[in-house]
Amino acid sequence: MMINRVKLVYFSPTSTGKKIVKEIASAMKLNTDTIDLTPPDTSHNYKLGRDELAIFSTPVYEGRVPSTVINRLKTVKGDKTPAVIVVMYGNRDFEDSLLELNDTIKELGFCPIAGAAFIGQHSFSTEKTPIGAGRPDEMDLKKAHEFGMQILEKVKSLDEFPALMIPGNYPYTENTRTRTEAIRAGAHPVTDVGTCNLCGVCASVCPTGCVEVSDVVKTEVEKCILCSACVQSCPTGARRWEHEPILRVAKWLSTQHGDRKEPKTFL
Repeated sequence: MMINRVKLVYFSPTSTGKKIVKEIASAMKLNTDTIDLTPPDTSHNYKLGRDELAIFSTPVYEGRVPSTVINRLKTVKGDKTPAVIVVMYGNRDFEDSLLELNDTIKELGFCPIAGAAFIGQHSFSTEKTPIGAGRPDEMDLKKAHEFGMQILEKVKSLDEFPALMIPGNYPYTENTRTRTEAIRAGAHPVTDVGTCNLCGVCASVCPTGCVEVSDVVKTEVEKCILCSACVQSCPTGARRWEHEPILRVAKWLSTQHGDRKEPKTFL
């Protein structure tokens, strides 16, 4: 099979997935374009051809693909286009997310030929409660590069698309645990006015446009998806979590899921 171009398609509020798919693509040494589904503006529609290879990446929330990502993926259509699927999870478990991403892009006209679950720093990770802190690191990027080389070899040998075997369950895991409960309780990052300099970085990185900066920082709670892009990007540390259920979850994850997990690949 001849591939002329790679398209990176990602939703990556804290850039962990972005780093991995870029490293995968770098191993292929092909012309590469980007479709960034992270910004709030989703008015574009994209169509990929059969001579392109799409590399998709999404974060994992509660073992699933976030509904925000599912909706934005629907703006990208394939024409029996080969695809690689990557999920980024916060060192606990990716559960049914890779299977869900696999099924979703198949419905959009893509043919998955490879998949992977990589670890990214958890959105609730802090210095006090580290959860996958600093991931992906150099070891992860090396594995991503090797994965890219393996994919390229597989693509060269393919004339048709055999079914990709992905772990997971039907029906998918229901999102009924802490994250959903926290959203219903109105959880969102807060801003320390004493250290905030109103630079606007938090608003610029928010994937749902729920942060507004004027003479104060305001958050539209109903639109917050708890991605922590604003927290991890704040240059002064003014943006942070104080919501007690979130802090409890962060402590639990840090103590019960602190051992290093390694990426898993499926070819």
